Amino acid sequence: MAGSNLARWSLKAAKLDACTYSHAWSTTGQREIKAPKSAAGKRTVAIPGAILPDVRDHLARYAEPGADGRVFIGAKGATPRRNHFNRVWRKACSDAGIKGLHFHDLRHTGNTLAASTGASTRELMARMGHSTARAALIYQHASAERDRLIADAVSGLVNKGRKKIRKTKKKRDRKPKGHEGDTRD
Repeated sequence: MAGSNLARWSLKAAKLDACTYSHAWSTTGQREIKAPKSAAGKRTVAIPGAILPDVRDHLARYAEPGADGRVFIGAKGATPRRNHFNRVWRKACSDAGIKGLHFHDLRHTGNTLAASTGASTRELMARMGHSTARAALIYQHASAERDRLIADAVSGLVNKGRKKIRKTKKKRDRKPKGHEGDTRD
């Protein structure tokens, strides 16, 4: 979600495990629902199972009903304006004992976690709604933990290759058995 954007997600009614992302925001002071800037921006994204109970709870308490309902609505049923949403967000963070977390930080965290799974740049682009690799690469941070996972995976490939070579060599080096190995012509 970029800067002043408040999401309008269409949640699959049949089984809530993915959402379709489109935009609802006000950049001119007028509330309007517009299409994303690029075709890549309109997408369906799988929701991690670990947070599905939280998403369901939020939808039951705070969202507009229906598959096309807005995920964030104000007390009067309207899409909150940016300044009002930020006040509500800061209060929610304060109530949870969290300091300095901006709403957009959630997107960055989610995308960084997605990148840390080993997802390809193309997969990250699709998930994030980016039309260029440059934007997706922002989330592919190098880390010591990830470097260790990569090294371990490379080790696994090397060991697998060595095992295959040893097996082949054993077959070549073994002494023939039976008639073939101990008779003279």
